Amino acid sequence: MKDNDANKYEFATFGQGCFWCAEAIFAQLKGVTKVESGYSGGKTTNPTYKEVCSGQTGHAEVVQITFDPTLISYDELLEVFWKTHDPTTLNRQGNDVGTQYRSVIFFHNQEQKRLAEAYKQKLDAEKIWNNPIVTEISPTTKFYKAEDYHQEYFANNPSQAYCQYVIVPKIEKFEKVFKAKLKK
Repeated sequence: MKDNDANKYEFATFGQGCFWCAEAIFAQLKGVTKVESGYSGGKTTNPTYKEVCSGQTGHAEVVQITFDPTLISYDELLEVFWKTHDPTTLNRQGNDVGTQYRSVIFFHNQEQKRLAEAYKQKLDAEKIWNNPIVTEISPTTKFYKAEDYHQEYFANNPSQAYCQYVIVPKIEKFEKVFKAKLKK
């Protein structure tokens, strides 16, 4: 991304459990120029992974997505968000348990808030899941980039057990559903 292009990009910040899974998914989308794993929504300044995992910081594991809205819309990112995790489990995704794994959308402007709330209402009305959606929709707070070893974790550690048993099946399902939206 060139400095003079910076104004054409927007940000989306989502928490949907482990940030390794979310990063591996969103990085594959056409129009997404960068995905960073990090922490947001808590009270601790410059938290570490160990602090966030303690559940005491109030931060969630999130991905901050930089995207080109002329190539992919925020609404399309929301579709991927909603369809790639279970938004009905409070403070949990699979075996990952704690407030740091909560389902959350941190909106960056009022239009993102409107779109996120409308999408959530639509899904609630359609009763897609047996349980109610518990996804938090909140204004964006300071984003703290996670430690370097968390960035591009799946790409750098594809044979690690967590990647093989948790991330690979999610990616395979995602790629089937969103084939037309993937980078070539």
